[in-house]
Amino acid sequence: MDEPADVERVGVVGAGTMGHGIAQVAATAGYDVTMRDVEREYVDRGLEGIDSSLERLAAKGALDEEPATIRSRIAGTTDLADLADADLVVEAVIEDLAVKRDVFADLDGIVDGDAVLATNTSTLSITEIASATGRPERVVGLHFMNPVPVMDGVEVVVGERTDAAVVEFAHGFAEEVGKETWESDDKPGFVTNRILMPWINEGIRAYDEGVATREDVDRGMRLGTNVPMGPLELADHIGLDVVLDASETLHEELGDRYKPAYLLKRKVAAGDLGKKTGEGFHVYE
Repeated sequence: MDEPADVERVGVVGAGTMGHGIAQVAATAGYDVTMRDVEREYVDRGLEGIDSSLERLAAKGALDEEPATIRSRIAGTTDLADLADADLVVEAVIEDLAVKRDVFADLDGIVDGDAVLATNTSTLSITEIASATGRPERVVGLHFMNPVPVMDGVEVVVGERTDAAVVEFAHGFAEEVGKETWESDDKPGFVTNRILMPWINEGIRAYDEGVATREDVDRGMRLGTNVPMGPLELADHIGLDVVLDASETLHEELGDRYKPAYLLKRKVAAGDLGKKTGEGFHVYE
């Protein structure tokens, strides 16, 4: 296999929370970025999110360039063909295997054969996603953490056919955009969610079963284990629907120790999804 090319142009598929965060950090690192979503409304919302994030970082003195300079490197589109000249494309659409496979099959016919295709999936099989393409050796997991501009880590996930040079390339790109990396085999949940989802669900059960108030569940974990957020706070921050989807995937793959907490399912059914809706386990302004 030819060595992956040096990255000059980055494509991002999906302009939601993860997609526009990935586009932002790539542009901040100096790359030209094209961010695509299916509707112009979603693209514009993602670009607005980038603008807001850059302004906040600038106010904190955390940027080396003006927000407008960074923003000028990002183009938005609804046409997947506009990613044709990308050296790396990172997919960040919904956590649905069929949807992701469709995206990768389409990209495979559009993007140059030497380009690397990466998925930001947090639980789904890299190998299954890669099998929708004719280049599984050039498909890799690049699992950014949320919020992307703030979190320091990226999980590099190695599929069954991922070439060693592509794995090295993925680590290098993540480091170029200011992240530290760790590596996981293509097993359900990888490192992070395999450990994180049971922790969050047990925190939810502890609250639901009256072990402690929601405030003390979070306070106890923050002070007792030195984590920055307790399990209920973190679930709200991630999005309770996202936590439920990840938990259900792991439950199906790994059994009852990953069974989603009942209260989590009830909250999602009620539409209380955390910070993004204003209420989850806590209430937000």
